[in-house]
Amino acid sequence: MHEILNDVFTWSWYSEPHGYDFNGHLIRSEDGNLAIDPVPMSDEVLEAITALGVARILITNRNHTRAANRLRAATSAPTAIHERDAGYAEAQGALIDGALEPGARIGPLDVVAVPGKSPGEVAFHWPVRRILIVGDAVIGNPPGHLGLLREAVMDDPARLRQSVRGLLDLDFDTLLLGDGVSLLHAAKMEMKALVDGFPD
Repeated sequence: MHEILNDVFTWSWYSEPHGYDFNGHLIRSEDGNLAIDPVPMSDEVLEAITALGVARILITNRNHTRAANRLRAATSAPTAIHERDAGYAEAQGALIDGALEPGARIGPLDVVAVPGKSPGEVAFHWPVRRILIVGDAVIGNPPGHLGLLREAVMDDPARLRQSVRGLLDLDFDTLLLGDGVSLLHAAKMEMKALVDGFPD
């Protein structure tokens, strides 16, 4: 696990089928640390995370519960996901304790709706730090640029593109990604380049 920005930690797990890293993030906050989309971790990483402490586990979408149960068991932190993605996540074995509401604030993060890939996908915006945290709405592949997942895995591709276009209304320079390589600088410019290539 690495502190990639002040009070922002990340750890990764390589997905061979995808050909890139899946990433979990930990936000250190005086209101309680937040783990976002925790991915599989070594015992050493788990020890480092539990040493820092976790107050809540936040899941961006139904496919990103990943290692949430393991972290929940180790820290007793409750896990939350949007209610429209909760049923699928629970059917896959995820233990869900609460719901994420778009427009709500959790610690320093605002919950932002980004439906399309799944009906309940959310992102997290840290306006003071100009950081945006995204699960599957966009991916960091190829490295240094942004892309979308295959339309075959999206519930509604057109709606997803609309959601991503809406993210440009937010003020951010850093983009922390669940899939692929995060962008620590000039992320909004890269997202605009992606959106400019959309067909609709």
